[in-house]
Amino acid sequence: MEYLSFELPIKDLMDQLQTCSLVGEESGVDVKLACSQIEDKIIEKKKEIYSNLTPWQRVQLSRHPDRPYTLDYIKGMVDKGSFLELHGDRNFADDPALIGGLATLDGQKIMIIGTQKGRTTKERQYRRFGMPNPEGYRKALRLMKLAEKFNIPVVTLVDTPGAYPGLEAEERGQGEAIARNIFEMVQLKTPIFTYIIGEGASGGALGIGVGNKVYMLENTWYTVIAPESCSSILWRNWDHKEDAANALNLTPKDALREKFIDGIIEEPLGGAHYDPETTYLNLKASILQNIKAFSKFTGQELETQRQDKFIAMGQFKG
Repeated sequence: MEYLSFELPIKDLMDQLQTCSLVGEESGVDVKLACSQIEDKIIEKKKEIYSNLTPWQRVQLSRHPDRPYTLDYIKGMVDKGSFLELHGDRNFADDPALIGGLATLDGQKIMIIGTQKGRTTKERQYRRFGMPNPEGYRKALRLMKLAEKFNIPVVTLVDTPGAYPGLEAEERGQGEAIARNIFEMVQLKTPIFTYIIGEGASGGALGIGVGNKVYMLENTWYTVIAPESCSSILWRNWDHKEDAANALNLTPKDALREKFIDGIIEEPLGGAHYDPETTYLNLKASILQNIKAFSKFTGQELETQRQDKFIAMGQFKG
């Protein structure tokens, strides 16, 4: 387990617990009581730390290297052996930063699409740290259209620091690809359910984020720009990233208050990486609940509900 800077008190206690166990094994002394007391302290410290996270600490937690990614959720949620990954945008190439395919969830057919990061250095380069190229968004749209044709619900999992900003991406129409996805998604006549499972930055997230229902996991963020980029623009350096995180209202509670999302998916104490299986079950339950709730909607009703939802964002009374 890797620990973030604000989690170091927990690491110290975990080290003490490990030492306590080793002493008991090597000496034959009964240390159960001592170890139990340390375990209680660990739980107390976790509650103390994770119940008082700052926006910047929540951003850090969303980027935790042990946090589950899209492929982990797919493996942990869908029926065994049911996921069939589909490749390519039928125009330029396949984008490994954005994956998708058909699967079943307790026998229910779904089209699942999501941004994918990497664990090792080589895989991170291959996946471009979860930053899709235009062909990734065009692949996603192709799969959504396929789902619409067969009346299959679409589930999107968002975990991206933004769309890939390289020259090649711009040359191939990055902005147009994202705009086209948003334009087409608001008109799709099959239900779309979006979940922010990590980072949700800017148009890179919106390119697969226009859902009838949008949810955030507890330790994620969703806003127009990453805190570091905001700090770089306003202060010409990254030193004010914490101030930017505070000002951007990027936490799940902020987004729910402003009605940008419809709900928050609870994570285990400490984050999804502490107990991935429980996180998978929580997400799966939400997906199945939404599929059931929207199963009686007509295509036109789904389209209208989705459009009304996003048009209402930003409205205020003078």
